[in-house]
Parts: sequence; structure tokens; C-alpha cells
Amino acid sequence: MIDPNSLPYRPCVGVMLINAEGQIFAGLRKDSTATAWQMPQGGIDDGEKPRKAALRELWEETGITDDLVEFVGKTHDWVTYDLPPDLLGRVWGGKYRGQRQKWFLYRYLGRDDQVNIATEHPEFSAWRWIAADEMIASIVPFKRSVYEEVVRHFRAYLA
Repeated sequence: MIDPNSLPYRPCVGVMLINAEGQIFAGLRKDSTATAWQMPQGGIDDGEKPRKAALRELWEETGITDDLVEFVGKTHDWVTYDLPPDLLGRVWGGKYRGQRQKWFLYRYLGRDDQVNIATEHPEFSAWRWIAADEMIASIVPFKRSVYEEVVRHFRAYLA
């Protein structure tokens, strides 16, 4: 059995993308057997700055380019979560206990028809705009506390 305390956290970013009404972009994970909606997120490449990683992940997962978003804010601290025991040692080559994330809030300036989740390596099978409480309720349980913290941090900008 793997001792999670012996493993580091994977450095990652997350993007809360909101529309003009303060609703949050939610993507339905393509690789999940459960109905799992989440915000764009992913790893930080070696030597990459978190804000640049956030824009790269947003583009890779949604096709949204940086000229279609406006930076609003970021979390000051890193937010962490641990993988549940059934995933520990199975994802990310078994090298990490969970993720350490920096979250960025961007306002979407484009149109819905400019969102393209049919990317080179698609992560989402569908997407929609949802309210904060629905976003929290829609995430897999082991990430829920992260989403609660992110929503709390950016609450003033949400519907």
C-alpha cells in the first residue's frame, strides 16, 4: 500500500471562467464513469508560470484564446486536495498524492459559439454555464472542498 504522505502534490492551475451574467463554465469530463462536471484545470509544465499555464489549459480544454478573456483575479494561496485511496498510485504515474492548485478567475468576452471543446485532446464531452452552488454540487466529492474554497474566494463576481 502506498503511503500518501510520502508523495508530493502535483503543481496545477485551475480556471474559473465566468460569463457576463456571473455564471461559471462547467465541462463534463469525458473520461469519467460518473457524471462529473468541472472547471478547466491541469498541470504546470516545468519552468512555466502559473498564469501562463492557466491560459494554456483554458485553450487546450475549451479552444478559448487569451484575447477572449479578461483577467479578474487569482487565489493568493495554493489549494490542495488528496486523491481517494482507489485512485492513489493509479493516476499521474503514481507519482503524486493529489494536486496543489493556483486558481485564476477570468471573465469570458466571447460568444458561446467560440467555445470549442472538440480540441486536439478533448477532455470534455459537453459544456454549459452554471451557478456556483450547482458547480460545487457537480464536482466529484474529493475535489468539493477545493471548489468550495475557490467559489468563496471569487464569490463577489458570481451570479
